[in-house]
Amino acid sequence: MTFLDYLQVSIVVIVLAVIATKAIYLRLATGINPIVIASSKGAWRIVEILSLASVLLWLTEVILQAFHSRYDIFPKRLGFDFLDGFVVKILGAGFVGLGLVTFLSAFFSFGKSWRIGIDRKTPGTLVTGGIFGLTRNPIYVASNLYFTGIFLINGTWFFLIFALLAAIACHFQILREEEFLRRQYGRDFEDYCQRTGRYFIW
Repeated sequence: MTFLDYLQVSIVVIVLAVIATKAIYLRLATGINPIVIASSKGAWRIVEILSLASVLLWLTEVILQAFHSRYDIFPKRLGFDFLDGFVVKILGAGFVGLGLVTFLSAFFSFGKSWRIGIDRKTPGTLVTGGIFGLTRNPIYVASNLYFTGIFLINGTWFFLIFALLAAIACHFQILREEEFLRRQYGRDFEDYCQRTGRYFIW
């Protein structure tokens, strides 16, 4: 295994550990279940379940690639020489690292308002401080950086397609969450939107 292989595995372990720790803490501290994915009704419930299954498949492929398993599900590379270059792989590692920093910053800023999914029964307070002063959606920004970085490191069709589809899926989920936040927080959320970009400065 190379440094980049260890990096991929380490980031997966860190992200999963942070999510699990935060979920357990919130459950014990507030009595609220912060993981409300697949609690929607109708077609959105199916979309959320499929999204979760896709992420689990992606995590499996990351581990298989990192360990150079002969049982790799999607080993086919794109075949472009530049993707095998050192600079591209280091750029990918940079994206992954920046994604992790953004992700951890969001978790610290979220406090007790963190949820996975839209919590209509017990929503937290509107968070606008910390990294949320730079972007309204740091978790999705982190995810896109991470998915792109993993593609640049591995250069396979699967990671490219996943990164593109994930970016589209994240955008539609953001729009869905914004609709909920407008109804929930009204003018406070509108003012927040005026001063803070959906992704960065745009």
